[in-house]
Amino acid sequence: MSQRQGGELPPDRARLNDKAIRLEWITIGFFLSAVILMYLTLGSSQAMKAAWVEDLLSFVPPIAFLVAARVRYQKPNEEYPYGHHRVVSIAYMVASMALLFLGIVILYDSVSKMISFEHPPIGLVQPFGRPIWLGWLMIIVLTYTIIPAVILGRMKIRLARELQDKTLLADAEMNKADWMTAGAAILGVLGIRFGLWWADAVAATFISLSIVNDGVKNIRAATGSLMDRRPHLVEASAVDPLPARVATEMRKLDWVEDVKVRLREEGHVFFGDITVVPSDERGLIAMIQAAREQMMALDWRLYDVTIFPVAELTDNR
Repeated sequence: MSQRQGGELPPDRARLNDKAIRLEWITIGFFLSAVILMYLTLGSSQAMKAAWVEDLLSFVPPIAFLVAARVRYQKPNEEYPYGHHRVVSIAYMVASMALLFLGIVILYDSVSKMISFEHPPIGLVQPFGRPIWLGWLMIIVLTYTIIPAVILGRMKIRLARELQDKTLLADAEMNKADWMTAGAAILGVLGIRFGLWWADAVAATFISLSIVNDGVKNIRAATGSLMDRRPHLVEASAVDPLPARVATEMRKLDWVEDVKVRLREEGHVFFGDITVVPSDERGLIAMIQAAREQMMALDWRLYDVTIFPVAELTDNR
């Protein structure tokens, strides 16, 4: 067995991870201000309430990421001999469930309001001694939430690709849901202003369907990771090419007659085994050692790999 020495991430990826941690703290600070401002201007708009609930749930993914960022570096011990890398996958599941729950809550509330033909009134306020329609203040606050959510989401997607971090990707998708919900809420509030009582609920319903879809997709991916499904790319349902690449490189070795590679995701990194049928057993230990070092150098995600020889391969997977 070979385990990469030092930290879980190589220095260049560790710097990117530090940047992701800073972004998550910025995200928490931003949403704290957004939640307070939206609460002060909440009114009775269904779309506005949906945007506010979403901002509350938007705390879950960054907090899950920050907790995982600390726990996963704990050293292996007798209780956890493989370390704590999989806490990243658990955090991904938590973030995905928050995304799905958010979509279901918004969908239920908005549809129920349409069925009951509820007309959400938006009254006047006098913050400066003069009457102002509360809807304009709602729109100002919602606009404030859109631009940072777009910027933060785009930055996190780039980092998620580099780090192969699915929790960070789920958080980026939550940020996308944030600005989409805010945009829909603005349309809903404007609809109320012009007498379209149903525009508010329709806007919230439309955006909730997109959020539910993202939540289901991410929960499916998180479940697969926890069940040791073969690795998949961070942004797609496509299979990760790394196991096939390892098998190809092993077959190039003169002493390897046949090979089978199995890898599983443990957060950012891969654990797994390489079973080989040697064509020549002379100097086998030295050849396995050299092959192990060669395979570990292929990709930073190969963290803990076992290579062992057998007389023949079986069909068991």
